[in-house]
Amino acid sequence: MTENWNIASLLPKVAARLKDHVAVIVPLRRGADGRMEYKSWTFAQLDSECDKYAHGLAAMGIGKGTRTLLMVRPGFDFLALTFAIFKVGAAPVLIDPGMGKNNLLDCVKNARPEAFVAIPLAHMARKIYPKSFRSVKQLVTVGRRWLWGGETLESLRAMGEGKGAFPPVDVAASDMAAILFTTGSTGIPKGVVYDHGIFTSQARMIGERYEITEKDRDLPAFPLFALFSVSLGMSVVIPRLDPTNPGKADPAQIVEEINDNQVTFSFGSPAIWKNVSRYCVQNKIKLPSLKRVLMAGAPVANNIHNALLNHILPEDGKTHTPFGATESLPVCDIEGAEVLAETAALSAQGKGTCVGRPLPGMSVKIIRITEAAVEEWDDSLALPQGKIGEIVVSGPVVTKEYFELPDQTHLAKIRDPKTGDIMHRMGDVGYLDEKGRLWFCGRKAHRVVTPESVMFTIPCEAVFNQHSAVVRSALVGLGPRPVQRPVIIVELDKVRPVADEARITAELLKLASQNRLTQHITDVLFHPEFPTDIRHNAKIFREKLKVWAEGQLPHLIPKEMP
Repeated sequence: MTENWNIASLLPKVAARLKDHVAVIVPLRRGADGRMEYKSWTFAQLDSECDKYAHGLAAMGIGKGTRTLLMVRPGFDFLALTFAIFKVGAAPVLIDPGMGKNNLLDCVKNARPEAFVAIPLAHMARKIYPKSFRSVKQLVTVGRRWLWGGETLESLRAMGEGKGAFPPVDVAASDMAAILFTTGSTGIPKGVVYDHGIFTSQARMIGERYEITEKDRDLPAFPLFALFSVSLGMSVVIPRLDPTNPGKADPAQIVEEINDNQVTFSFGSPAIWKNVSRYCVQNKIKLPSLKRVLMAGAPVANNIHNALLNHILPEDGKTHTPFGATESLPVCDIEGAEVLAETAALSAQGKGTCVGRPLPGMSVKIIRITEAAVEEWDDSLALPQGKIGEIVVSGPVVTKEYFELPDQTHLAKIRDPKTGDIMHRMGDVGYLDEKGRLWFCGRKAHRVVTPESVMFTIPCEAVFNQHSAVVRSALVGLGPRPVQRPVIIVELDKVRPVADEARITAELLKLASQNRLTQHITDVLFHPEFPTDIRHNAKIFREKLKVWAEGQLPHLIPKEMP
């Protein structure tokens, strides 16, 4: 008998072991005493609800391979419905809501979902923009249904009432499990195809790396991570925050939820922990139950590690910054203690950002930078230690394709003829050091190529970020490669008079002249507020800044080589 790889099969196994153990905790309202009141469900209740939904979905004709667009707010229903969709063998389509309306509608159109399970607001969007949702045949409304037909969560539940367990549909490791659309750092959002083997490997790797046990309680600021937490037997506390804009989360509420529920583990954006750590330090608050904080999705400032490790977490508390992408996660990991003790000082000198060592089973290679496709892997492609190139990864969590985008897949993947494995080109540049650690130097698309050299964003910007008046900086190149003129754009800590800007310009150019990485930069521009991604407010849209800089300095734009 072949093994059933359905990721949903993890839930009944956990539920059988931890029946009455709390699985999900959701904040409800404030009581008369001013304290937050919570509602909780056990693992047995979660699995039972999931079974009812699965019976209902199957009765609707939603089954193996049905692409099912899921637009439900984080919480109990999101978890139960996602596992139910997995149980019937369907593939949830999950789209990052922070990517903006037009991109979101394009993702829906490209995914061609056959079923749509969503809150009323999302169903209204379907009525307003019918072209994007043309493929949808089956509807489920999570909330009040208006005039669009289909089932509701209540009718779905009723269809499964009294029918008992729903055995997860048999699937192979290579069968499609989900399509994930996230906001790309560069380029259009692409649907990343996950298979059940990848999800299973992710759950195993995360559980092992972060030593997760059933005694842990998670506050997942990334809704999708709650699925792994529950699969591993960890209770989840659903935070009161907008997942599209975590930087706006109220730090007092986050602290309250952690302390009320004795949270031990949290995975979220640095945008959250920037505010929470500042709030805790200012108010001399400690979080004694919190043992591990994972931060990913954007660069993590050293002062966040420092605040958490030295002022907020208990003595045995740890911070981690996992490295990866939607196409492959996790790849590497580094603890904050190692960053503060070893790598932060090197980063300030322009060495890049250390993202740690590959996790067991993962392999990281560095190849020469090229825009061309690489058909097959050959060991001669690998650059030597210390040489900057494009980061290529392989291992059990590497996805194999973008949904119905063969050209994009061809450019991003490399086949290893010896093993048959698919390797992923991250689109990031970096190098490996003598300890086997990976150092991130920016996006390949953001590199600046001048007649003298190739310049990478993260190392160069670090030189200017040392200045006390600089909030952040961005390296861009005027004109086309390979004759670009490098310009550093700076966002200051506050609005300053012109005389101040002249002084700061001189100080920045002096810093530039003292480092070989930046010695050819002679132009500085000041920008009031960098365009950044909605989700993290940290990923800088350097493409937009390049266009802006060329508008500011049109006379300095180099002409293309003859």
